Amino acid sequence: MRVLVVEDDEDQRFAAAAALRWDGFAVDEVTDLPAAAEALRGVRYDCAVLDRLLPTGDAVDLVQKLRRRGDAVPVLFLTVLDGIADRVEGFDAGGDDYLVKPFAAPELVARVRSLCRRAGSVRLPLYRVADLAVDTARREVRRGGVLRLLTAKEYAVLEVLVLQADQVVTRAELTERCWDGRTEPQSNVVDVVMSQVRRKLGNPPLIHTVRGAGFRLAGGDGPR
Repeated sequence: MRVLVVEDDEDQRFAAAAALRWDGFAVDEVTDLPAAAEALRGVRYDCAVLDRLLPTGDAVDLVQKLRRRGDAVPVLFLTVLDGIADRVEGFDAGGDDYLVKPFAAPELVARVRSLCRRAGSVRLPLYRVADLAVDTARREVRRGGVLRLLTAKEYAVLEVLVLQADQVVTRAELTERCWDGRTEPQSNVVDVVMSQVRRKLGNPPLIHTVRGAGFRLAGGDGPR
């Protein structure tokens, strides 16, 4: 899942981005509203974490514009404004959640994860493909009943595949959903992580390479 963090304070931005990356999110960071608006036009984010008061204005105005054009990206306001009127203003503008600074990193991550789950309303708590079980609530992966320990990035890649089981997922889509703008477009990082996931899931293989297209998660034999 990919998240946009908009915060002009370097320490706060680093803390938020680091906590989210540690949990497996791909994170893009910007410091002002024009850059945020440009990023939101060009990338499909699973959530946006916005500081309310930036040198370039109030992020409420940006959210109102997003909602008017039909952009439903979940928004978490991260701010020192803790009054009831401030929260109501944020929610009325189209915000989905509100976290007051200073924040605890685990709470920020939990709230972002919750917003991402709510946005994907059709997402089930448990997915099964053959003898593979992926618990999206606990972020646990089991194969044949045996727990498989995946890194946060490996889990993120597998989750994209399992949510689109039996469909081809391109490398470009995996890059957009699981990595941030710091990833080189020509990098083989997708193939490296995919190889690690395949190894940890074991045999018979469930992730099949569709030559010239991408990857497909499916039980039984598939194209390689």
